[in-house]
Amino acid sequence: MGEAGDGREAVDLAFRVRPDLVLLDIRMPHMDGVEATRRIRASGGPQVVILSTYDDDEFIFEALKAGAAGYLLKDFPAEELVKALRTVHHGGGILIPPPIAAKVVDELRRGEPAGGAAEGPSLQEPLTQREEEILRLLARGRSNKEIAEELYLTEGTVKNYISRIYAKLGARDRTQAALWAVDHGLLKE
Repeated sequence: MGEAGDGREAVDLAFRVRPDLVLLDIRMPHMDGVEATRRIRASGGPQVVILSTYDDDEFIFEALKAGAAGYLLKDFPAEELVKALRTVHHGGGILIPPPIAAKVVDELRRGEPAGGAAEGPSLQEPLTQREEEILRLLARGRSNKEIAEELYLTEGTVKNYISRIYAKLGARDRTQAALWAVDHGLLKE
């Protein structure tokens, strides 16, 4: 897509060029990565992944709440980064490496992500037992492929279930669905 020097330029490029995926830093001049993500996603733009040196809890939670499909640190190995970006591009879930995932789960279990109360979507139609099972795995950070393997389903079937889950929850992405699962006790052992 090219390289944007600041957040405003990144948002502009995302809408002019219409890339499949946008990779942003969290700290940029004129508009930070969280606000750029929020604007790109709110207007139906492409998936956004944050690549940053900052593993600050507030940045992580704000980026995910803004709609980021992942939050990776810049020391993430290059070959794994390429693979991870392909996974997001193909609908494979939210990218959060284990150290950051642990922070997210800790905050979710406390009930309120850093920076304010989680406002999750409300249930519009009851979930089936299978949908709850898939939502539980999704909320634990499993990719579509991992869910499919664990439940002996095809990836396409898992994608269909996840689409129905989003529709029932009124969720727009995996983050909102995962927050709903936590808020409604689906992750309690």
